[in-house]
Amino acid sequence: MFAARIESVAHRMGYRLELIERSSQIAPVEDLPLDRLPGEHLVGPGAVLLDRLSAWGPALLIFDLNNHEIPWREWIPLLTSVPATRRIPVLCFGSHVDVEATQAARTAGASAVVARSRFTSALPELIRKYARVPDLEGLANACGQPLSSLALRGLAEFNRGEYFEAHELLELAWNEDHSPARELYRAILQVGVAYLQIERGNYNGAVKMFLRLRQWIDPLPPLCRGVDVARLREDARQVHQALTALGPDQIASFDRSLFKPVRYDTG
Repeated sequence: MFAARIESVAHRMGYRLELIERSSQIAPVEDLPLDRLPGEHLVGPGAVLLDRLSAWGPALLIFDLNNHEIPWREWIPLLTSVPATRRIPVLCFGSHVDVEATQAARTAGASAVVARSRFTSALPELIRKYARVPDLEGLANACGQPLSSLALRGLAEFNRGEYFEAHELLELAWNEDHSPARELYRAILQVGVAYLQIERGNYNGAVKMFLRLRQWIDPLPPLCRGVDVARLREDARQVHQALTALGPDQIASFDRSLFKPVRYDTG
């Protein structure tokens, strides 16, 4: 009943609904060795959950507190605590008489918890209030501006393979920029940190960075401030794929020729 209502409202508002009715739909871990699962925590169903949701990048997560097939008491604190997913808003609804569940969801980190009656009657208002939607128009306008001098220096260091130095310069560039396009600098520096972690043999650290990266790089247009974001996104995807194919025990044999320079035009 609630799924049909959510899908109808979401569709009218321009959203697509991904319905998960039981945990086995999103965390099929039976066929995967636990030490090979990508995620902030590289063991168990939680790793698959983080990987799926960071890849999807939903505008809003909605939990039915009365659905006992979803372990929301474990999922919500995980999703709201790790960098890869903690910016995703969480809206919960449940019985108004189940005070314990309502309080547990709030304590777990939900953005809002409402009674089922309010959820049904005010769903469009709740989605408008809590869904996190990128400012694509503002981002497109800001992407038309030139790269800052700090960013240019950071890109030069990145392309020399000096990823730590690139991080420091791009972080400074990010701090000095207050436009939506500042996330370009965060995206590039996080790719660099992921590459640095691979060089240091830190499998978990590298995978975490790739998961965090998605929230910054995915909203960016293919070209931003002269940077070929589409190429950077694909390069990072290939490195991430190659890394997880190797697994933590083989990271020393990673092919570093996959570390491609950032392509950009200052003209």
